[in-house]
Amino acid sequence: MATIIAVANQKGGVAKTTTVHSLAEALSDLGKRVLMVDLDPQACLTYATGTDPESLRSTIHDVFMGRASISDVIIRRGDAPDLAPSSIDLAGSEIHLLTKTGREFVLKRAMKDISDDYDIVLVDCGPSLGILTVNALTAADTVLIPFQAETLSDRGVGQLLETIGDVQGYTNEDLSVLGGVATMFDTRTRLGKKVLADVREIHGLNVIEPPIPRSVRVAEAPGEGISVLTHAKHSRPAEAYRELATNLVELL
Repeated sequence: MATIIAVANQKGGVAKTTTVHSLAEALSDLGKRVLMVDLDPQACLTYATGTDPESLRSTIHDVFMGRASISDVIIRRGDAPDLAPSSIDLAGSEIHLLTKTGREFVLKRAMKDISDDYDIVLVDCGPSLGILTVNALTAADTVLIPFQAETLSDRGVGQLLETIGDVQGYTNEDLSVLGGVATMFDTRTRLGKKVLADVREIHGLNVIEPPIPRSVRVAEAPGEGISVLTHAKHSRPAEAYRELATNLVELL
């Protein structure tokens, strides 16, 4: 049965999508059967894999609307991790769900159809704490929190942990927090090191090693429709994501 990991942080620009894409590739290289779920209406993960959302007949939006099962929308990618893609239409799902009973459980119910097909499912949450993110947290076994080592991102971690507490109280009492991942990390700054220490001390969050270093190679990869592990496989970020994947498997 698949372990479902929600990759979440309501603050934008903290490399959630990059982390999902890179970790999925690294976990696949370790022999894991991996599914990526794009739960962001901006469809950044879908674009990053070289897929044009506008060309797709169905996406995860259709799953939320009850028009398709998740197995119907998954793009099988051979040796690469599979993808349940998104599109801008997903923004309409939130409005649709507001009037529905049990709206927090739509993704959880959908995932039952494919839970035996994968070892790990990584859910890329959008930069909000809305109903789509709550769906991800309700469906997930655990949460991975990418954060940039700066003051505002540190504040966002605290807000997300409050939401996780609410979800544990109402829709998913078994949800755990796997830990945090420091992204775009600059070892030369005192602020970065201070934020890492604060996240550990103030929030009690396990920060999984290693931090992912800042690099232009990471920013280049989505434009090529590939992850940094393929775009610059010997770069420091690629090596860091491979090490992170190994450490993550040990924690599961």
